[in-house]
Amino acid sequence: MYRASGIKLQPAIVIISGLSGSGKTVALRALEDSGFFCVDNLPLTLIDSFITQLTQKGDIKRIGIGIDIREQGFLLKADSALQALRKKHKTEIIFLEAEKGVLIRRFKETRRPHPLSISFKNDIGKSIEAEKKALMPLRKEADRIIDTSSYTPHQLRQLITSLYSSAAKGSAMALTLMSFGYKFGVPQNIDLLFDVRFIPNPHFVPELKELSGIDLPVKKFIFEKPRAKEFMKKLKGLLNFLIPLYIKEGKTYLTIGIGCTGGRHRSPAITEKIASLIKNQPVDINIVHRDLQ
Repeated sequence: MYRASGIKLQPAIVIISGLSGSGKTVALRALEDSGFFCVDNLPLTLIDSFITQLTQKGDIKRIGIGIDIREQGFLLKADSALQALRKKHKTEIIFLEAEKGVLIRRFKETRRPHPLSISFKNDIGKSIEAEKKALMPLRKEADRIIDTSSYTPHQLRQLITSLYSSAAKGSAMALTLMSFGYKFGVPQNIDLLFDVRFIPNPHFVPELKELSGIDLPVKKFIFEKPRAKEFMKKLKGLLNFLIPLYIKEGKTYLTIGIGCTGGRHRSPAITEKIASLIKNQPVDINIVHRDLQ
């Protein structure tokens, strides 16, 4: 969703911000790989002149800017700075966050200090809470909030690439199909969610238990079931009805979640099947099996 008015202004600006440890560096690199010219923590006073210089060259149309707690000048004047950007350029803000326990674990694993650790005597919990409060203005302005608690760096990279590499190619919409297991939690950035736990579970079939939903024997077991056949028939009709409407509405990305108990058998198989059912739609499809290892 772009909030810039009326006329399509160039270049497109994507600001990536969020809590320390939530994956901002990974996301910014993925954005760079998607054809954006990226810079991290550019001071507020230099943003306008920086963009002006790039646009004068004519060959740079997409710019990514990383903003975090270190750029206090931007945060203090976030509202006015963002309004000025949106008036001049097509601007989108992505805000990354994660559960407090996950952030603490990530800092302990990497042994990197939190940017606010000195102010709070190395208390990571207090540092995270203070950062959340300071970044709230940016979070409120975000066009898309992504909870990365259950994402690996590779999966986050896939998601960002799926959102923006298709835009660079001119595709109508980036569509992410994500399988997951309910016992590991529901992903936070899902637009459409389908629960497929009503389908018989291959986990309880000895010869299928150690396989996954991308293996042919598991797929055969699932799609031979009458309820699975009926579900796919109805789902195909629903998605082929909805996707053109989303595109017409101007939606540039859509994430569909398919969940089963453990995210190993039913949801991966059905996710792969969905991709084949909507292959004629003008979308760039990215498949993520979140809990399939």
